[in-house]
Amino acid sequence: MAANAAANMDTAFDPELREKMGLRGLLPPAQQSMATQIQRCLYQLRRKKTQLGKHVYLSSLRQTNTRLFYAVIMSEAEECLPLIYTPVVGEACQNFSKIYRRPEGLTLTIEDKGQVAKVLNNVPLPAGGPRIAVLTDGSRILGIGDQGWDGLGISIGKLCLYVAAAGIHPRATLPIVVDLGTNSQEKLEDPMYLGLRQKRASDDEYREFLDEVMDALNKKFPNLIIQFEDFTSDHAFEFLARYQDKYPMFNDDIQGTGCVVLGTFVAAARLSSKASGKPLSEHRILLTGAGSGAGVGKQLLSFFTQQGFTEEEARKKIWMVDSKGLITKDRGDKLAPQKQEWARDDNNGQQFQSLEDIIDYAKPTALIGLSTVPNTFTPSVLRKMADLNKRPIIMPLSNPSSKSECNHQQAIEGTDGRAIFAAGSPFGDVEYDGKTFKASQANNFLVFPGIGLAGALTKVSRITPSMITTAAVSLANCLTEEEEKEGRVLPDIARIREVSRDVATAVIQQINKEGYARDGGYTAGFMEENLKEWVEGEMWSPSYEKLHT
Repeated sequence: MAANAAANMDTAFDPELREKMGLRGLLPPAQQSMATQIQRCLYQLRRKKTQLGKHVYLSSLRQTNTRLFYAVIMSEAEECLPLIYTPVVGEACQNFSKIYRRPEGLTLTIEDKGQVAKVLNNVPLPAGGPRIAVLTDGSRILGIGDQGWDGLGISIGKLCLYVAAAGIHPRATLPIVVDLGTNSQEKLEDPMYLGLRQKRASDDEYREFLDEVMDALNKKFPNLIIQFEDFTSDHAFEFLARYQDKYPMFNDDIQGTGCVVLGTFVAAARLSSKASGKPLSEHRILLTGAGSGAGVGKQLLSFFTQQGFTEEEARKKIWMVDSKGLITKDRGDKLAPQKQEWARDDNNGQQFQSLEDIIDYAKPTALIGLSTVPNTFTPSVLRKMADLNKRPIIMPLSNPSSKSECNHQQAIEGTDGRAIFAAGSPFGDVEYDGKTFKASQANNFLVFPGIGLAGALTKVSRITPSMITTAAVSLANCLTEEEEKEGRVLPDIARIREVSRDVATAVIQQINKEGYARDGGYTAGFMEENLKEWVEGEMWSPSYEKLHT
């Protein structure tokens, strides 16, 4: 039964199937529904004492009964999604070799150089081939650094979200790790570590190998969308520029994060402007963390260009901060290419290092954190934001929660309950001054599953910046009236499949508008409401009933 996790129904097998499949006598007598099985799984899950223990339990369930696993996490999304992805997936990657039970996904190592196409022949082929892959080199997993081969855990977790949130068929997903070694001494000295036991390959070797990987994947699976995940910033920007006009691919840390931040900011800016009476064009953004931040900044430019600014004018509305302070052209240090375009020349020779001084200088309406440095948004920083704005926008987006620039409680208390708050990790409700404040989670899983679903359904040949912007605007428009009354700036994750459907619908329309669909014009023929209904009908659901036919 465990040999085919996709077909396993466990105690749901009826007498006829038990007889037909030679299972009579091998299962308990009771035949139980999926609903009852979910109850049992939740009973067992909730008795695990640690978050990592819960992650391992769910991983084991996924490996033995695929449909039941997804039924469980979809029935209790708010409880289970943090266990299979952020924040728990960070700890899972740190211990991935230790909690290993059976092989999953595709591992391509530098030792496969010249043989990648041959290795791909070993990938089990579902009908139509895999449609979504998440590829990592393990070099910068969340905020915990180089995890080498153990970074495969991030690819597996991300693809679980594609299935749960957007109905991508589990068999159409392909987690990939490219193992070029690791510079983590801890990994290299760990006898249980399962990756290559060597230092990382040189940039030239890396570049040549990844060229081979991308070429082989595209030739073998021409409709495969490849999402790059958790590369170091320099490689992330380099490979996005190198491949985005050649293959159907995107980088989630740059474009996915930028997309969800843009969608969140659009909704937050509307609330903030409503409170202040000031137009949207007067917003000013202070962004800390120039790694992912540089890519996020590019996406945020579209907010201001939609207000009528030129791109050059829009760039002046965003202040970028790295570990040395405000990025300026005359700071005196050599700037990485992705930082150079954000270096300011209007600082009149002044250099600002502390966040408090930068806030005094820039007077932002929004403070966005992607630094992975915890407690960066101190009480004094939050107070300054509250003094400047009736409804300051506070967005600590670093993952996992231990790396967050501040938590929900700190943001609410530090701004007298006036903060418009969204974080990268899940935070609980806060009681303050007789009111209940609900946190919005600005996590990429609100957008990338819908983008991937749109690409898979249209057999997209490229994923363009306009498609990413379309997804962001669609997300900002997904809020219900009830969610707006609760003060949310993002939809409740319990509605994630509805959100993914709406995002996918909007992106499909944009794909057809740009002419990148390869479905023979099929999706171009739908009216919007009919397209939305069709998209929903194409989303896989974990029902046992279909296995009877």
